Amino acid sequence: MARGLLRPTGPLPRPTLRKRLFDAGLAVALAVVSTWYTMGDGYEQSHRHSMVGLLDLVFVASAALAWRRRYPLTVLWTVMAAAALTPDSVARITFYHCVIAAYSAAAYSPYRAPTLAGLVGTVALIGRPDTPRSPYAYFEPTVPTQYVPLLVSVPLVVAAVGLRTWRRRAAETRTRLTTVQREQTEALRRAVEHERARIARELHDVVTHNVSVMVIQAGAARTIMETSPDEAREALLAVEAGGRAAMGELRHVMGLLTPDADDADDAESLAPQPGLGQLGALVARMRNAGLPVELTVTGTPPRLPSPAVELAAYRVVQEALTNIVKHAAGAEARVRVSYGDKGLDVEVTDTGGPPGPAAATGNGRGLIGLRERLAVYGGTLRTGPRPLGGYRVHALIPLEHS
Repeated sequence: MARGLLRPTGPLPRPTLRKRLFDAGLAVALAVVSTWYTMGDGYEQSHRHSMVGLLDLVFVASAALAWRRRYPLTVLWTVMAAAALTPDSVARITFYHCVIAAYSAAAYSPYRAPTLAGLVGTVALIGRPDTPRSPYAYFEPTVPTQYVPLLVSVPLVVAAVGLRTWRRRAAETRTRLTTVQREQTEALRRAVEHERARIARELHDVVTHNVSVMVIQAGAARTIMETSPDEAREALLAVEAGGRAAMGELRHVMGLLTPDADDADDAESLAPQPGLGQLGALVARMRNAGLPVELTVTGTPPRLPSPAVELAAYRVVQEALTNIVKHAAGAEARVRVSYGDKGLDVEVTDTGGPPGPAAATGNGRGLIGLRERLAVYGGTLRTGPRPLGGYRVHALIPLEHS
């Protein structure tokens, strides 16, 4: 229990240079006033005692007040000791020091129990009765003299304690406000980073797929332009169609960044993001690019809880087919989409082949982005080579958790 009473309620204050200078000036002013009283108006009472001793007490009590904010409890005890050694007839030379030291301890000391004990001692010390030197010189005042310091000290201590409580609560409020602002700033930063990552994934999926297919088709058209101009023309038309599709998807993605009221009537800007219903068109584009693809859909398509789930599954197929075109030239691909009890199962496999001309442009971000995209819906992505050759990309999205 004693430990709890002696435990500080907070750190010791660290006054600024301006406050330290103010306290030093206050100490000098009190030292001057007390010395002037000792040598002037109070000389009649002071000369009956040791003048050097009285001036020493004035110096100790005044000098201690220069540290009243940094070490308030120590200053209070020091001033109390000086006041206790001051004769009753000249108690005024340390009275004001006691009042200021008591206020400082109540306002700044984190040691509440010792501070309250010191305040009680201060009130008792400065409120001790003054024994009259002559019975004829004594008269009964309206308020007894020994109670005057009590009437002065108690409101002062109450005000100091109230001021300290207000300061502590204000500091706690500022701390909480700062914490909330910091948390809000951090949450905003994370949200911005998440949105940037999402848009970066969309741009990667759109650009990488369409540009890779367009490069392959353009290369094929260049190769057969002289020998088979009709087939070259078909390839160039596919390039054009792929470019238009890419522009449409890019326009949609960019519209998420800079929505413009002028585009509100644009049909392309209102077109939904691709989903599982567009897998047939995706497979057809890949076949036109020269990649044999077989698409198999099993199970009854349920009502998906969010279009974003369909977009995620579509991106898995799109990224896997794009990687086949880039890294397995001449391979055959198979896409399997299955709706089952465990969720939406998407698998893309290929038979393998040598890397194509566009293989050097990959950076591995595509599969990483797919894992991040699927993780939002509780899905998983497994990739790796097949035992008999080729590559396998398998995604599972638990629809009940989407």
